Amino acid sequence: MRRLRAYVLAICLGHVASVDAQSPAPEQAQNVANTGTYKSSDLPSNNIPDACSPASSSQHELDTDALSHALISPSREVTDYLRDETRKPIQTLTFLGLKRGMRVLDLYAAGGYYTFILAKAVGENGCVIAQNTQRGLAFIEDRQAITQGEALETKIRAGNLTNVVQLITPTTALGLAPESLDFILLTLTLHDYANPNPERAKALLATLYSLLRSGGILGVSDHIGDTGNNNSALHRMPQEQAMALAREAGFEVTTSDLLNVHTDDHSRSIFDPRLARNTDRFLLRLQKPER
Repeated sequence: MRRLRAYVLAICLGHVASVDAQSPAPEQAQNVANTGTYKSSDLPSNNIPDACSPASSSQHELDTDALSHALISPSREVTDYLRDETRKPIQTLTFLGLKRGMRVLDLYAAGGYYTFILAKAVGENGCVIAQNTQRGLAFIEDRQAITQGEALETKIRAGNLTNVVQLITPTTALGLAPESLDFILLTLTLHDYANPNPERAKALLATLYSLLRSGGILGVSDHIGDTGNNNSALHRMPQEQAMALAREAGFEVTTSDLLNVHTDDHSRSIFDPRLARNTDRFLLRLQKPER
């Protein structure tokens, strides 16, 4: 019944078309007022904010039934609900190995699509750090009349996400302690680093590697591009390039075809209306080797 209500509301709002896109250029945004919001300059001695409790020593497998229920909660945005068909969040997080009780970094959280899901998934004994940049928070949320910062604030408040801390800083100055995270999620963003300069993507992955504990996981998904295309203009990148960069950073790489869409035309921009934002995506589970 809730799904029917959400769908009907979506029709009324004119959002039936897929609304699955990430705004470009992660190093960008405007500040928001929130008691759980920090800038990297606020962090003493490169420590995670006290508001983000340490990861639980007792971690458990995802409760997928509880998470499924949370995703159809009235407290969740209808526009986010409509993205689930293409993003497959529960299957994605299951493949990546997210567990309850983990300390998680949602890198370039944008309007908080995954922030909400991660917070519900890790539970009250886990913690989610939602990172954005000052400029990025001022971007308009996809097909909505609010900014990404406002969208994220609304999700945190409406969803009662007390285990979420916002971190407003560039990825080059995260201010987080080495080996302090269990899990990092990077969605639809790596191409923004790799296309202008692959060295930037390499540096980002090296930074994220250093933040993960032994055995920690970085989940990466992005729009698939073909080698030889103008992927910078198309907002895509070849899966092979992402895998090579990850291995160079020291990660063990596992792939999934969960988010593949074989009808996608890799020669078109991800914003081409003919694709309806339903793009072919790679999904990588990058694990820091156990010591």
